[in-house]
Amino acid sequence: METQLRRQTQVCFCVLIFSCALAYGRLLTIPALPFTYSPGNKSTSLETISRIIIHPDYSNARDYGGETLIPPTLLQFSETLRDDLEATFGLQIPIQIQPPSDNHPGSLILSINASNPTLLDVAGRKSTEGYTLNITEHTITITGASPLGVWWGTRTLLQAAVLHDGRVPHGYATDTPGWRARGIMLDAARHYYPPEFVIEICSYLSYFKQNQLHLHLSDNMFINYEEYTRQQALGLYSAFRLMSENPLLEGLARLANESYSRDQFEMIQQRCAGRGVTVIPEIEAPAHALAIVQWKPDLGLEDPTMLNLSHPETLPTLQTIWKTFLPWFHCKTIHIGADEYSSEHIPDYTNYVDNLARYVTDMSSKTTRIWATFTPQNGANVSKNVEIQHWAPYEDNPYFDFVQNGYRVLNSDFATYIVPKWSPYFGQTIDKSLVFNGTPGGGGFSPNIFDRRNATNNPPRNHSAITGHIAPLWSDWGRTASTYLEAYYAWRDGLPALADKQWGGDLLESEYDVSFLKLQPGVPAQNLDRKITSKSETVLEYRFKEIENGSDIVEDTSGNGYHGKLYHDCKIRGSILTLSHGCYLETPLSSKGRDYILSFSVKPFSSRPASLFSGGDSALWTGYDGYSNVTMISGGHPYSLNYTLPVNTWTQLELIGTGNSTRLRASTKCGRRDSTHVFNTRIDTGGVQASGGILHVWVPMAFEAPLERVGEGFEGQIKDILLKTSI
Repeated sequence: METQLRRQTQVCFCVLIFSCALAYGRLLTIPALPFTYSPGNKSTSLETISRIIIHPDYSNARDYGGETLIPPTLLQFSETLRDDLEATFGLQIPIQIQPPSDNHPGSLILSINASNPTLLDVAGRKSTEGYTLNITEHTITITGASPLGVWWGTRTLLQAAVLHDGRVPHGYATDTPGWRARGIMLDAARHYYPPEFVIEICSYLSYFKQNQLHLHLSDNMFINYEEYTRQQALGLYSAFRLMSENPLLEGLARLANESYSRDQFEMIQQRCAGRGVTVIPEIEAPAHALAIVQWKPDLGLEDPTMLNLSHPETLPTLQTIWKTFLPWFHCKTIHIGADEYSSEHIPDYTNYVDNLARYVTDMSSKTTRIWATFTPQNGANVSKNVEIQHWAPYEDNPYFDFVQNGYRVLNSDFATYIVPKWSPYFGQTIDKSLVFNGTPGGGGFSPNIFDRRNATNNPPRNHSAITGHIAPLWSDWGRTASTYLEAYYAWRDGLPALADKQWGGDLLESEYDVSFLKLQPGVPAQNLDRKITSKSETVLEYRFKEIENGSDIVEDTSGNGYHGKLYHDCKIRGSILTLSHGCYLETPLSSKGRDYILSFSVKPFSSRPASLFSGGDSALWTGYDGYSNVTMISGGHPYSLNYTLPVNTWTQLELIGTGNSTRLRASTKCGRRDSTHVFNTRIDTGGVQASGGILHVWVPMAFEAPLERVGEGFEGQIKDILLKTSI
């Protein structure tokens, strides 16, 4: 019955998508694009494609007109497409490097035409990211202005096939992004994000044709300086996330296990570039610079989050930092921060920005971005070679202060800011009402919209000074306020809608909701939802039947075949697994994302803290750091409950992950009533005042179910492990 209902729903989706598309002459992919349907409303199944053909003249072509300095070749993009087709549709299609001909029906042809005069952005400039798509009965042809243009065309093809259950309609499209910069900013300074997570985020961006990931790599927590002495402030949390072996920078990156080595940062950039996404690194100064001042205290002002720009060693120190890391960065634009500095030192600020930007260009030929902080009217006449990233309407009027003064402006207006979990000012997710009704007239948002209410503050849509839009996520409350996957969920549902508008698409909200529902589960090269394939709502079940002598395999009776393996001589007797002397059970799974119920019965032999379950994203412990409070650990940080497991007593536990929260339900067989405990974290607001003093906020945590190992280091017994999806 469930399968039949799912099929009926899919049919309804396809009918709705196809009907809307025909009515308006568009493909309702994300982003949407104009599409001329061929007469007869015919379509082709991707199963009829037997080869991917690349002309030998173009196989090694690269896009040198984009933002990245490590652009993949057309052949490399084609190989990634081949992998995506297999992952999405189970198709194994070979690549052939040869001139296409009429003798090759059933071909997907990837080609380049750099001189196509129709591939223009909103300002009428040629774009290397444009492409044409031609689908006929015999062939599918994607012709890009560059390999990157071809790549975006393959995203359209994949999405169209997903929306139409493996078929693509016959017709023709010309598609070009309206703006050069499209994507997000991730605050990896106040909250570390592992390289693998960053790479998966790039895959998510790429599927919806977003091409930049701005990584904010140094910062400190918000500090209400009136509440702290300088010495106290110097002891607060900050981070510089790049770990160099240069002895001149020894001590700058103090968190070795939460910093990116050169090899790690190289991997991030290469993997992201392989899907058309360029990493834009930011090293923040001269404000938000506590990490630098903690390293060299003499360089700070009285407020140690700000550098003293009149100190003779400040600029040389920053030049040393940039000289060290510029060779790491494979992009044409870098970000030097320059945010929220003291207004008492505007001339020093202006000189600093110009000198550092000139130094960066002289050393690497890269251009520079800064956050908009001081305007020419304030006296900050920084070089017009510097790109301005607008963020706060109280700092500037970007149209009048910068655009009309000859600056290039990147829109990051704080209407699209995200601060996970809680903020008195900003949202915790992308605001869809802004995306689809973000103009003064009520229409969809676009990068030229700085003011949602007053149209006179917005330049024309086709103004050449507007370079695009980046949506920031700020980790304002630090490393324990959220998990890294909670950052993903803050973006998950709304970011593709914003991608439509950053590109120049015209999806309506109702169209987006239908397309997103079908497209999102199939985003390739990532599993940020931590999905697990299952034949039913029961994902995993270990009943610990007696096993044959010499066997170390524990049967999964769910029918999914996720059998476990015992290590170091664990014992099973009477459907009970006894764990001692470092033995453990290993499963073929790592983590299960929202929503789930992980239930089991456990009998600890002591109150010593130990791991019950551990996985790639989290771990469930009986205690932590000498305390016996049940604790979840994520990102190396503990989140403890006001609950302790009784020793030498069987307790039935359910770890329940639903939406934005995780809770533990416990009951014993000794007549004790069930109790439910929610995992929370305390947000320390850095000195924000409330009626009772400094404000603290408690918010729930959402953890993935840890599944990789059971009982490593635990002394006790466990039975009846069951993992189910919860609805």
